[in-house]
Amino acid sequence: MPAIVVVGAQWGDEGKGKATDQLGSQVDYVVKFNGGNNAGHTVVIDGEKYALHLLPSGILSPGVVPVIGNGVVVDLDVLFEELDGISARGVDTSRLLISGSAHVIASYHRTLDKVTERFLGKRRIGTTGRGIGPAYADKINRVGIRMWDLFDEKILRAKIEGSLEQKNQLLVKVYNRRAVSVDEVVDELLRCAERLRPMVADVSVELNNALDDGKTVLFEAGQATMLDIDHGTYPFVTSSSATAGGASTGSGVGPTRIDRVVGIVKAYTTRVGEGPFPTELFDEWGDRLRDVGGEFGTTTGRPRRCGWYDSVIARYASRINGLTDLVLTKLDVLSGIEQIPVCVAYDVDGVRTEELPTDQTAFHHARPIYEMFPGWSEDISSARTFEELPLTAQEYVLALEELSGTRISSIGVGPGREATLQRFDLV
Repeated sequence: MPAIVVVGAQWGDEGKGKATDQLGSQVDYVVKFNGGNNAGHTVVIDGEKYALHLLPSGILSPGVVPVIGNGVVVDLDVLFEELDGISARGVDTSRLLISGSAHVIASYHRTLDKVTERFLGKRRIGTTGRGIGPAYADKINRVGIRMWDLFDEKILRAKIEGSLEQKNQLLVKVYNRRAVSVDEVVDELLRCAERLRPMVADVSVELNNALDDGKTVLFEAGQATMLDIDHGTYPFVTSSSATAGGASTGSGVGPTRIDRVVGIVKAYTTRVGEGPFPTELFDEWGDRLRDVGGEFGTTTGRPRRCGWYDSVIARYASRINGLTDLVLTKLDVLSGIEQIPVCVAYDVDGVRTEELPTDQTAFHHARPIYEMFPGWSEDISSARTFEELPLTAQEYVLALEELSGTRISSIGVGPGREATLQRFDLV
């Protein structure tokens, strides 16, 4: 049975949660392998909306084992709040597994995130202020706190003392904030230990054994390709590996075990936070996409920046991730637009390029070159086969498929679980 990776192929918010949820009935494990609660998935089931920030979408599928991998950084307050919230709505959360090697977001990570962004002013990155970056920085600097550490007070205290020795100097002398108490942080984290204990496991062993037993494992990325720490629009990126390669490093499952990589793209493009965005719209069309598409962040509520479909980015994502399939979401949002522009290339200082410039300066200077496609006026939200779409909508999808370099296997025509057209099987 397969191991499948699902990644965002733009700047996030493409609908990965819905795609993962739809595959949930066909898989046995759903693994979140990167990021933290700085991104969210919205899943609609039978008219009920579930906003997930840290938990894998698979937690909503009966019988599926949801897993938080070692590549994730975990805010324990958010974790427990989400678990309590969906448990109160009748969702069984008892199957959740968390890697003992996953790092913990402590209160001082959130403090540092917020004061640093304020200090940067106009040079800010546009983080969510949830402590994600500082937690990953501690991980790389080898002063991070892992889940296992919460079960050994001596080790936990030693790690927090080592981490705060430098941070308190920074908080007090640079940011004019009070020092963080080691005792307060230790007590705060130890209070979580007993509730966490039944969930913490060696996830790598669990997942590899599951694959050996013929079970299907789905790996769910947070954020997206263009926010990847290595392959995104650096420095306006997240702090983790949001591309397909992160599925292996963030879970302990080797790359040779992965059978399929599915990229999720909107029928247009959005992003949040700072950074370049070649097809961004500042006119009534941007407002229309935002309003009709409900483009406001699941986690932050921030309005998303909106623009037309960018096939340069889609081709880049296909190459970087080794995509085998694309899932196209929110096609219904484009209904009623007479002519739909699609970015097919960039003009960079007078030179046409069909490849994404990885040089920060060149990408800032990139201007979209558009090709126009006829739109459609019909409401397509009730369509359930590709052939039920208006001919111009079919032609738009096929054009995106050719321009993006990867087959479009599934098409979303509404927010609900059932509002999907399947062209090719994903499992």
